[in-house]
Amino acid sequence: MAKKREHWSSNWAFILAAAGSAVGLGNIWRFSYIVGQNGGGAFLIPYLLAVVVVGLPMMLLEIAIGRHYGGGIISSIRKIKKPKWLVYVALIPVVVAFVIIWNIFGLALKVLRGKHI
Repeated sequence: MAKKREHWSSNWAFILAAAGSAVGLGNIWRFSYIVGQNGGGAFLIPYLLAVVVVGLPMMLLEIAIGRHYGGGIISSIRKIKKPKWLVYVALIPVVVAFVIIWNIFGLALKVLRGKHI
């Protein structure tokens, strides 16, 4: 008997996941290049260290929680019973996403109002 294949919940889920991956990879490559070109190469060491020490484990945690509980990160966090600390750790990427969106929204408002950045 063949195994049941896993699939995305919708086409939009796949598109958003692919776009998020592309933006993340673009951030690592482009940011590093621009910083190096403008004389900030020393900043690349803590940046890449943060990506490896914090970003990669958080991404793997989010993927593992979603696969274990069979849903998106928000619905999966609701299903976590034990260990309780995992709920708080799993909320970190969600909070970071909202902070990024809030900053982008604020920047867009400044540009639309004609204020210099």
